[in-house]
Amino acid sequence: MAGAGLLLPPTPARATEAVDVLLVLAVDVSRSVDEDEAKLQREGYRAAMTDPRVVEAVRGGAMGGIAVTYVEWAGAEYQRQLLPWTRIASQGEADSWSAALAEAPRASLSWTSISGAIDFSLRMLAEAPFEATRRVIDVSGDGVNNSGAPVEQLRDQAVAQGVVINGLPILNDRPSFGRRPALPLDQYYAESVIGGDGAFLVAAEDFEAFGMAVRRKLIREIANLSGPVREYA
Repeated sequence: MAGAGLLLPPTPARATEAVDVLLVLAVDVSRSVDEDEAKLQREGYRAAMTDPRVVEAVRGGAMGGIAVTYVEWAGAEYQRQLLPWTRIASQGEADSWSAALAEAPRASLSWTSISGAIDFSLRMLAEAPFEATRRVIDVSGDGVNNSGAPVEQLRDQAVAQGVVINGLPILNDRPSFGRRPALPLDQYYAESVIGGDGAFLVAAEDFEAFGMAVRRKLIREIANLSGPVREYA
């Protein structure tokens, strides 16, 4: 179902244009994420991308711009590119991206396949109409991989291609669908999901803290800042 609900980009992509980083925002829409949580999650991305501190980080790079695509995922059978590759290099472009995300439809499906999300994100990176020296997959979710291939297998494939995977685990109190996790979710993300040079995670204590976690994470990965492997918001 890749491409379902595809929206036109606020700024048309131009082939061969250079940006500082290619960033896939891969967002969990499995059934453990209810309607209120989904709204908090999406509003978190909208608010973070338009935050002046994030825009300052975007403009501060060598190329003065980034390219972003927004992907939603659930089980191994479901991933879709909700917003296409879009160049963001100004406050106005960030605002346009945020407005497009507000209008995008949302689905809620069954299982949680982080491995499927990484596999799909790698395909999105391969198809990106921009050039960048850094490629990052930003995985957010509230559960462990319980569908599809082992997540470690896809993480290792991504790292072998020079792609960095950062994580944003949401530490809510709900049990995961499928098997109960043997580890706390932040530890699981640290050991099984993130990978690559300088990879890190920012854990949100719950969905209400998600917006702050996204903003902190975007600033760090856009500006390519060093810091601890785990942060908490």
